Amino acid sequence: MEFIRNHCEIIKRRIEEPRCAIQVLVGPRQVGKSTLIQQVLRDTVIPYVSVSADAVGKNDLKWIHNVWESVRANMNISQSKEYLLVIDEIQKIENWSEQVKLEWDWDTSRRLNIKVVLLGSSRLMLMSGLKESLAGRFELVRMGHWSFQEMRQAFGFGIEQYIYFGGYPGAARYVGDEQRWKRYVKDSIVKPAIEKDVVMTSNIYKPALMRQLFMIGCKYSAELLSLTKVVGQLQDAGNVTTAASYLNILEECQMLCGLQKYAYDEARKYNSIPKFQVFNNALLSAFQRQNFDSSRKDPELWGRWVESSVGAHLVSQAEENDYHVFYWRNRDKEVDFVVLADEGCIALEVKSGRRWSNTGMAEFAKAFNPVHSYIIGTGGISLEDFLSCNVTDLL
Repeated sequence: MEFIRNHCEIIKRRIEEPRCAIQVLVGPRQVGKSTLIQQVLRDTVIPYVSVSADAVGKNDLKWIHNVWESVRANMNISQSKEYLLVIDEIQKIENWSEQVKLEWDWDTSRRLNIKVVLLGSSRLMLMSGLKESLAGRFELVRMGHWSFQEMRQAFGFGIEQYIYFGGYPGAARYVGDEQRWKRYVKDSIVKPAIEKDVVMTSNIYKPALMRQLFMIGCKYSAELLSLTKVVGQLQDAGNVTTAASYLNILEECQMLCGLQKYAYDEARKYNSIPKFQVFNNALLSAFQRQNFDSSRKDPELWGRWVESSVGAHLVSQAEENDYHVFYWRNRDKEVDFVVLADEGCIALEVKSGRRWSNTGMAEFAKAFNPVHSYIIGTGGISLEDFLSCNVTDLL
């Protein structure tokens, strides 16, 4: 049975609305953007042209113009009142956003009802192009990593499978052969994301440093680790400022981030020791020596996997739902995650056998008066329920 994500209905509604903005489908690699747009096209009654720039030369801006002209011709010949143009892998053409702007504005000035959906495999390249030229002309549809509920419905994942193997749908078929699964994650997801989305599109002067930073960050997901210590472990020498900038780029790609300490003072937030957090627990597991069975049998080790899965669930929804994720610590008092939104902040403590007791929640409540404080796991919201929920429902 085919699985359809909720974003499918969002795209359908928007292309059925009066033409007002280019719809841009963004998200990390391997979350099903191309599959989803094909599901949308299969059900739409709007005549459409769907093309991919995958094999187009990187400087071939004329290709975009020719595609657009063919849509105009089709619209004229069929006397259609509206038409839909979908372009996949648009980011592979350099300066694509300038040409898209020209074509979109030309249609707007002549009141041609050509609706446009853009998507691509590189979130970083898409976002860069949008910021450069298309301000005020686009609307984002954000696709995050797959949740536990989605992986359970689509692939029959149990909670422990999801905590360890994470939420990459393309990798789900390999979970029975763990070595093959790890190779797939590294070769088909991580390598293209680092080498194509990051190194080729950003000012990465030390690619080896970037790769090592990513691997160390994945291994230490749900752990506090100063960038000074991280840099000290790297073979390719660099400085803390460079490592911090690379970590920000990885966060833009929705792969790895460094959570900051929650504080009223912004300077204290930005100068804090980061808590590394993957956006998908597959990235934690793929770079560990432990396998699924041995990880489950070690309560302290499994506790880190559980905490990382909670963090991944939080950060994966943060951009779409417009909130920010932090941690908090004061000496030996700690709160695993703090979610800050317009409604206020909430504190979340993960109970999984990793720590027997922690008085951090009470101290945090005295200092910051959160709207809500939640226990995730033993004695609180079950992991199954939390990893299936929309985080905004907790605010």
